[in-house]
Amino acid sequence: MKPEPQPQSLPSQESLLLDYVKRLEQYTKGRKAVHIRLSRLSGENRQPQRLKIAINTFESMVKLLQGQMFLLGNADIMFIYKGESADDVESAIVKLQFMFSSDSLLLDAEDGQFGEFALSYDLERQYPLLLKDAQALAAEESKRSPEPLQQSGAAAGSARSKPLEPLTPAVLFRLEESLVQADLSNLVRRQSVCAIVGKSPPQPVFVELFVSIAELRATVLPNTDILSSRWLFQHLTDTLDRRVLSMLHKNDDRSLDSDFSVNLNVATIISPEFLKFDDSIKAGARNSIVLELQEMDVIGDLAAYLFARDFAHECGYKVLVDGVTRRSLPFVNRARLGADLIKLLWQADIPNVMETDQGPVFRDLLKSAGPSRIILARCDDQTAIDFGKEMGISLFQGRYIEELLAAENAARNTKPAGRAPKRY
Repeated sequence: MKPEPQPQSLPSQESLLLDYVKRLEQYTKGRKAVHIRLSRLSGENRQPQRLKIAINTFESMVKLLQGQMFLLGNADIMFIYKGESADDVESAIVKLQFMFSSDSLLLDAEDGQFGEFALSYDLERQYPLLLKDAQALAAEESKRSPEPLQQSGAAAGSARSKPLEPLTPAVLFRLEESLVQADLSNLVRRQSVCAIVGKSPPQPVFVELFVSIAELRATVLPNTDILSSRWLFQHLTDTLDRRVLSMLHKNDDRSLDSDFSVNLNVATIISPEFLKFDDSIKAGARNSIVLELQEMDVIGDLAAYLFARDFAHECGYKVLVDGVTRRSLPFVNRARLGADLIKLLWQADIPNVMETDQGPVFRDLLKSAGPSRIILARCDDQTAIDFGKEMGISLFQGRYIEELLAAENAARNTKPAGRAPKRY
């Protein structure tokens, strides 16, 4: 699996929460929010397994489009939802109250009340209070020192006080042993690839699945720099590939029947784990599934890539070359590689490059790659989208796209019921 982009240029969950709350100013009718203060639980109740259960409880409601969840840096949860989901939300809080009932934070809570554990907001009456609290959370988060791979709690403090240890074969062996039986579902993240044409809102095309390398390290090896050795990290990703494929093979999430992409190493495509995964895919769904291969992995062994590409195409999958930058684009000929798509990483200096003598060259490279076959990724602002549209690109991915999707869903949820929209 590929490492995530460095988060120093990416918005925190607190800033996304504040932005989302601001967008709701005109849409408070029937909306509510709850702040689950897991950070105030005693240390024994903040074990990763218990926190995972709490997070999954609300993530299941997000999947059902019942609300929007923000997982804050201190492990608190902010959940904003519509009034008709109030019973489900209260049931979820009751479940957590029962799980943490022995904690001092809940010992004094009266029946039917959640005390300091869960703070509730009725946005019609208490919108200013929620806005004020969201601003305070964002301000508090901004005071924290950013790190290349974010952590929280004691592990973060330890990491700041001493340098990270390099990844060694012995450490890698222990890590891979622990991953064999580990449940990676809480480390797998989703990010949509959307079509944006003209002034239309983002339309999801497929969802990328990837392992959060930052959270993997923070969870299992907080004091180790797992990116210190490219080759050992590559070996680690082989193990992650197999575990993710195994998880997908056994999953019962119908949203993953089709229209998703998964990051794999070239060697993984011809592994027994991939064959098991392939057997679990429903007939006719393979052509909606994209296999994302890292540029360096492709270039590192072209013969292995060509074999894996032909095998993937024969099975019916699409192949994408990921990690392409403006500097490496001249060496990545999509047509000659026989790839269906390439993923170009947005960089803030690209508009400046277009003003130099390299601008026409870059434009021609994009044209030869085929703008309809390019996904512009790591889009963090409107500038990236405007550039992509100017180049004829219509597929986009990134944190800013996720924000636009969230805003669009929020606006759609506030519209009064009417005739069903036309289907095209």
